[in-house]
Amino acid sequence: MTDSTEPAADSPRASARLDGNDPPWPLRPWIMAAICALAGLAIHMFVDRRYVAEPAPLLDALAAFVAIGTTVFVLGVELRRWHWALGFALLWGAVMGLITWHSAGYNFGGSPIEWPFWSGILAVLVATPLFQTRRDVAPDWRFRKLWQMPYARLHSHAWTDAVIGAASLAFVGITFLLTVLIGQMFKLIGINLIFDLLNDEWFGWMLAGAAFGGVVGLLRERDRLVSTLQRLVMIVLAVLAPVLAVALVLFLLSLAGTGLQKLWDSGFSTAAVMMGAAAFAVLLANAVIGNGSDDRATNPTLRWAAPVLAVAVLPLAGIAFYSMHLRVIQYGWTPERIWGVIAAMIALAYGIAGLWAVVKGRRDFDDMLRPLQQKLAIGLALLALFLALPILDFGAISARDQLARLKSGATPVEKFDWAALAFDFGPEGRAALADMAKSVDKTKAGLASWALKAQDRWTLDRDSEEMTPRDAAFGARRIEEKVRVFPAARTLPPELYALLDQRSLCRTAPCIAQWVGDGRVAVVSNGGMLFHFAIDPATKKWNDYYGGSDPAEQKRRELSADDVEKGAVEVRTVTRRQIFVNGKPVGGDFE
Repeated sequence: MTDSTEPAADSPRASARLDGNDPPWPLRPWIMAAICALAGLAIHMFVDRRYVAEPAPLLDALAAFVAIGTTVFVLGVELRRWHWALGFALLWGAVMGLITWHSAGYNFGGSPIEWPFWSGILAVLVATPLFQTRRDVAPDWRFRKLWQMPYARLHSHAWTDAVIGAASLAFVGITFLLTVLIGQMFKLIGINLIFDLLNDEWFGWMLAGAAFGGVVGLLRERDRLVSTLQRLVMIVLAVLAPVLAVALVLFLLSLAGTGLQKLWDSGFSTAAVMMGAAAFAVLLANAVIGNGSDDRATNPTLRWAAPVLAVAVLPLAGIAFYSMHLRVIQYGWTPERIWGVIAAMIALAYGIAGLWAVVKGRRDFDDMLRPLQQKLAIGLALLALFLALPILDFGAISARDQLARLKSGATPVEKFDWAALAFDFGPEGRAALADMAKSVDKTKAGLASWALKAQDRWTLDRDSEEMTPRDAAFGARRIEEKVRVFPAARTLPPELYALLDQRSLCRTAPCIAQWVGDGRVAVVSNGGMLFHFAIDPATKKWNDYYGGSDPAEQKRRELSADDVEKGAVEVRTVTRRQIFVNGKPVGGDFE
């Protein structure tokens, strides 16, 4: 990492650290293991909500704060300026907690792991080696002129963090496998303690944390060895550079003959494939050029593959951007497409930087590319953080665009994505649905009401395949207009009407409610499904339970929509034959 490889003067023994300014820290693995074990227990307390039905954004935010803050701290802390690492970790933990809290409460019943969360993670991953480098070389706490940091140290920190992180995650998996094996061994002789502990989630979280923190601390104390492993990884990756370079050249030349239409007809996401190829091109090119001029590969084949990969990024990014452009023109904006366009623009920036470096630097293009990549990394971290914070509302942008397309007729009513408006576009999307539910257009009002009442998008997507404009218009009616009540002289209490509406029993077609006793109502939905509702004597609230018969019996009694809407309704006493064993009925009735 630096030219200083001698141990610190006050070190009690020869240091295994790559940077001689960092003295040995023998207790580091144990301290990191303890910190991560406690963090694992805290995360378990925040995420273990088996008996809580409603989302808890605050608990999700606290879990993210602990997880991200602890990970950043153990990966970046050194005895030298340890308080800098603590402040950096607390800052990023708070930022990710805010992002998670906003994401968890953004969509109806949504997950906190949304696009802003991943954007924040990207910002953390890029910012951590920038912080580590600045911590090493800054004369004081002021973080000015980040773009003037030594590239070799920054590049080394980035690769070392990646290697240590990957090795630590692999060690966590090995630790669990070994613990399971030991638990099974003791279980064979009747000692179930370890096996039972593994079934307790709190133990699993603590074990994972201790394993991760311990091995990070151990590898940090052996970063000379990690540096050797890092160089080995880069050498192995560099071998793949000519393979990808030849493949990309042949691919781009083939496109000149076949055109782009085959990409759109392939059935795959062209933008995703192109950006994936561009990302691998950047990765392998950096593996070849190394930390500096003295570290670049000497093999001629590798030396020629690197500039080819750097130049190829631009056309790949251009195809990805054009693919996203066509998608937006055809179907309008969605949050995913906005994120896709931004990703394509980032790839274009890297492509332009690579092309400019190759044109200006020719064979020594890497000397010009490295400072450009350092500036791009700083810009990427800032952009990712800006996009992750709740500043720009991609859901609101998408909702306005999709509503404009619906209003103009560019998107027909039957092809409009009501589920996206209800579950993907945030508060603005649901507010738009609420306004549309009051529309004089009964079809739009019915579909909007139906989307608002859905509890999840999967049910909505499934039901939308069978939804017709007539169904939508019927869905816009009040629940009292959808139920035929018998005897006609009686009415249903408001609580029962609300329960029927909540269960969506009369969503697209009428249903029948028949009083069958005091405080008991039988409801027949479209198709003949039977439900019973009764007042709970203890709580005085209406409850329901499904009252349908077996599938064969249901098929015999299936009703048409006209039967439910117009048919006569009566309650008959029926005599039937059925088998009883020891006084208990078995199966259905038979003729």
